[in-house]
Amino acid sequence: MFNIVLYKPEIPPNTGNISRLSVGIGATLHIVDKPAFDISEKAVKRAGLDYWDDLHLVLHENWESFESKISDHSRVFLVTKFGKTLYSNIQYKKNDYLVFGSETSGLPNFVKDSYPETNKLFIPMLPISRSINLSNSVAILAYEGVRQIGLIS
Repeated sequence: MFNIVLYKPEIPPNTGNISRLSVGIGATLHIVDKPAFDISEKAVKRAGLDYWDDLHLVLHENWESFESKISDHSRVFLVTKFGKTLYSNIQYKKNDYLVFGSETSGLPNFVKDSYPETNKLFIPMLPISRSINLSNSVAILAYEGVRQIGLIS
């Protein structure tokens, strides 16, 4: 299925919700760099409920370590409000990487600068909104991919 990638997540309940979603769709959850909380913190496990033990979780020390594990960088999609490609205009494939930045600062420039504009996705929203909650954003993209690929009936 998909690879959901969180770069330096900061809010335990978001990561817990994303882990539960990952289990539900068979996605691998990658956490890149050190999260702002202890990964075993009760809040993460509580949000993930009894699914935490079923989660396929891969921890990466830093961005370089994460990128070294990717065989096809053209299938890495960065989700950013500065993206130029509407998330639903992508033809998703199995094993794609959906990359999300931290809740307060998003993805760092060195990450965004290393991928072409076509790989930078956005979720439309009204100008009054600064951003969409991280776990909601992950769900929007993950289920668009599931819809296209048809992995869940």
